[in-house]
Amino acid sequence: MAHPPVDTDDRTGQRIVPETTRSANGLTGTRYGNRPTMKDVAARAGVGLKTVSRVVNGEPGVTPDTERRVQEAIEALGFRRNDSARVLRKGRTASIGLVLEDLADPFYGPLSRAVEEVARAHGALLINGSSAEDPDREQELALALCARRVDGLVVIPAGDDHRYLEPEIRAGVATVFVDRPAGRIDADVVLSDNFGGARDGVAHLIAHGHRRIGFIGDMPRIHTAAERLRGYRAAMEDAGIPVEDRWMSLGATNPERVRRAAADMLSGPDPVTAVFTGNNRVTVTVIRVLAEQSRRVALVGFDDIELADLLQPGLTVVAQDSAALGRTAAERLFRQLDGTLVAPERIELPTRLIARGSGELPPAD
Repeated sequence: MAHPPVDTDDRTGQRIVPETTRSANGLTGTRYGNRPTMKDVAARAGVGLKTVSRVVNGEPGVTPDTERRVQEAIEALGFRRNDSARVLRKGRTASIGLVLEDLADPFYGPLSRAVEEVARAHGALLINGSSAEDPDREQELALALCARRVDGLVVIPAGDDHRYLEPEIRAGVATVFVDRPAGRIDADVVLSDNFGGARDGVAHLIAHGHRRIGFIGDMPRIHTAAERLRGYRAAMEDAGIPVEDRWMSLGATNPERVRRAAADMLSGPDPVTAVFTGNNRVTVTVIRVLAEQSRRVALVGFDDIELADLLQPGLTVVAQDSAALGRTAAERLFRQLDGTLVAPERIELPTRLIARGSGELPPAD
């Protein structure tokens, strides 16, 4: 009995044996061979191609016995209908694309799931990918999805110029931006109230006696970071508190940068007594920094984080509903596809302050 050839990976030393499988007609071939076609089903069932088409598409005119034979052939061969030609005839592919910033960010998990649930309710498939906060990669991904003829796009933008999508939108690709507005085009956008949420969070610290309050946020070019900084400034101005430059730090959210910013604010003769953090990644690093401090520093974070209620004290946050953002954006997208929308709109969802203890600590001095 012949054995399949054996090869060896020079890098790992692992033995590589090509896997084979026995097809339904008894022939042995490679595991990843050609997919069975309707012609294969017709030959196995002993019927015409039109009869197979009727069974596959649920059309009338086939006797129960013939339908049974066709279904048995379909199951034996593992046949799957190719929907490409059918959906293209209708002008729709029953798929939408989602361009995220970072698939690993916990904020985007509920958002992505909500978009997927709305798509599923409309009989559509969701295809998503990550821009990694790179405008060029965002454009490449969005256009690649359009090239695959998705019916619509939900985009969390990394860039600030989206004119590259104008030809796609004119061609009928429904497009909704979420979390941040589009740049240099008119398009539907669904946002959280970043300004109002940040203002409420800082005002909460002020109400508990704090005057030296630091702000650590994301890159200033990002819409959400700029709006949260604006909310911080507004709350301080409303309370008549002058803001010192060293109390504010915007930049990359990597732990090293955030740790340095926090350390600078917490040192010197007049350190801050409270910190307002601009997003969940910044908050996590600041929590670690504050755990190393000999004195207690109040903290309010924008975005809730997992296990926030189990910290000591619990983490006070300005929470935004990422699932509602995704659901609202997706519903807006399908209304575009249904032809029930005309002019682009800006939809702003409220945030919610959740007091758990860290934002209610009084100043240490």
